[in-house]
Amino acid sequence: MITIDTKYNKQQTFFESLKNEIGGALTTVGKEHIFKIDKRLGKGIIRSIDLGDHISFLEFDFSLNEDIKLILQSSLVNTVNFSYCSNGKFAHSFSDGSKKNTLENFQTGIVSNITSQNNALYFERDMHVQASIISVNTEYIDSATLHINHTLKKLFIDDKDADYIYIGSYNLKIAEYLKQLRAVTQEGVVRSLLLKGLINVILALEIEQHKIDLENVKFSQCSLTKTELKLVNELITYINNYPEGDHRLDKLTKKIGLSAAKIQEGFKMTNGQTVCEYIRYVRLSKAVELMATTDMNISEIVYCLGFTSRSYFSKIFKQRFNCAPSHYLKKNKVAVSA
Repeated sequence: MITIDTKYNKQQTFFESLKNEIGGALTTVGKEHIFKIDKRLGKGIIRSIDLGDHISFLEFDFSLNEDIKLILQSSLVNTVNFSYCSNGKFAHSFSDGSKKNTLENFQTGIVSNITSQNNALYFERDMHVQASIISVNTEYIDSATLHINHTLKKLFIDDKDADYIYIGSYNLKIAEYLKQLRAVTQEGVVRSLLLKGLINVILALEIEQHKIDLENVKFSQCSLTKTELKLVNELITYINNYPEGDHRLDKLTKKIGLSAAKIQEGFKMTNGQTVCEYIRYVRLSKAVELMATTDMNISEIVYCLGFTSRSYFSKIFKQRFNCAPSHYLKKNKVAVSA
């Protein structure tokens, strides 16, 4: 096992330590750092984003050739770390010899250092891991961050005399937002705003999941296993990638081998929508994208996205956007030509 000892309170220092320890290439654009792992150790990246407001985002997306122990030094009784694993698994301990806790696929976790300054993360070789940590420094309570910092400090730091760790339940919504985060291709201020917005949503979902777990409502009502949740997540990805496909429920059940009831439960848990509602949502979103980026007319869009008829498309488009598709398309072309 390779052990890497770093400090994460400053991003530049953190990545310089990584580079010195294991090699690799670092790219920095604004407040975003992307570290490409040296091919001798594996393949993939470690990325961090400074969101301002004393909040930072750290993401691991790699496959390693060796077991790795990454030690992140953290300030005591100040920082709350919200973790999520969207692929593979990784483990955490506070110090050498202390208990390891494992985060698996779609699982949430919360860590705050009360007595131990180190967080050790353990990654296994030959495993594709996608994991993220959102760190909130609650030491600062200026006007911009007073509410969230004060609230998180009360929840996860105050009145605790020992290191705190919470391993939560499974949440597919967070995985979907992390996919959107990885798919952001815009640059400049647009990129910064999109990344910050998505990470704030992920943070909100992690805090909400903790509340739900404490109330023991949603998780106790979910009958799906971790494997079944993974299959549902694969199905969601498939629909996102191929919105025009024949996604009748009987075909979806055959595709992943789950009953219609389990698929519906998974979609409800993830998106708050039935399968049919989600397919409609994805197709309408794609339709708007095609209107903005292609010269296709309404009939062509209806045909290529698998809608049953133009009249049905117009009806549901207006229900969602309060605007007829023909009107939207016309306005968009006028705006582009202007």
